[in-house]
Amino acid sequence: MRHGGDEISNRQKAAILLISLGPEVAANVYKHLREEEIEQLTLEIATLRKVESEDRNNILQEFHDLAIAEEYISQGGIEYAKEILQKALGSERAISILEKLTATLQVRPFEFARKASAAQILSFIQNEHPQTIALVLSYLDAKQAAAILSELPQPLRSDVARRVAKMDATSPDVVNSIERMLENKLASTTMVDTTSVGGLDAIVQIINDVDRATERSIMETLEVSDPQLAEEIKKKMFVFEDIVMLDNRAIQRVVRDIEQNDLILALRTASEDVREVIFKNLSKRMVETFKEEMEYAGPVRLRDVEEAQQRIVAQIRRLEDMGEIVVARGGGDDVLV
Repeated sequence: MRHGGDEISNRQKAAILLISLGPEVAANVYKHLREEEIEQLTLEIATLRKVESEDRNNILQEFHDLAIAEEYISQGGIEYAKEILQKALGSERAISILEKLTATLQVRPFEFARKASAAQILSFIQNEHPQTIALVLSYLDAKQAAAILSELPQPLRSDVARRVAKMDATSPDVVNSIERMLENKLASTTMVDTTSVGGLDAIVQIINDVDRATERSIMETLEVSDPQLAEEIKKKMFVFEDIVMLDNRAIQRVVRDIEQNDLILALRTASEDVREVIFKNLSKRMVETFKEEMEYAGPVRLRDVEEAQQRIVAQIRRLEDMGEIVVARGGGDDVLV
């Protein structure tokens, strides 16, 4: 595509597209861009001169083709998109569109699996090696992975949880091999680079979404087999800022058992949302006392604040274990009736 005798760059195409879509649409697009991208596009738009109508129409058509192709990919993967586009546009044009799209779009492996039910996926993977199960769970949504993890037998459940937490970069060949095992249609090695999945954050998300009994079972096993990992997971599972998820009755119960100095320390770095929910459950006099002490107290070590927050979190988990408070989870056993 030519523009004033020169090839039109992708950045120029984006500028022409935004101009063609109008200021209102362009403003909405800007909301989803990084500051650097906004600056670059604004400069391109500002320096654009006359745009040939043929160029503008071609760019709009290219954008439309890419948008349609991306929609097909989200529905059924690369092979599905290729098949549909080939039927509609011919093989050469379909391949050209997909090559442009896949140059920037990273299609996450196991896309098809995220649209299947947990029971279906479980039936595929429950007899596979624990490392294979861990890899698949790492790519799924947390709620979906949690449902599958809950159905695995012990000690497989804890073994898989440990493997998810310790998973690092995975070879594209391994990912594609396992992906083909689940779905033969999705087998594009060009879309996958060495991929980092799993890790502490992944397993914490999953465990946070399982029911309390499953969580306890996993953690008790890990405390024996890998106590250091168990401790690292515990620290991330319920953090101080998650207090906002507790109801008023639970917060009042927690506050009753906490040292006042710990609470004052913990609130030093707390968000406004946390402070608001705590203060809402204290007497007016106590709130005034807290605010006064926080305002006039000298500097404190961040480590002291974090340790106070950890003591409060530990107390919350103890109260939950005793059944005195409820921490909302995704597993369904915390529903009050």
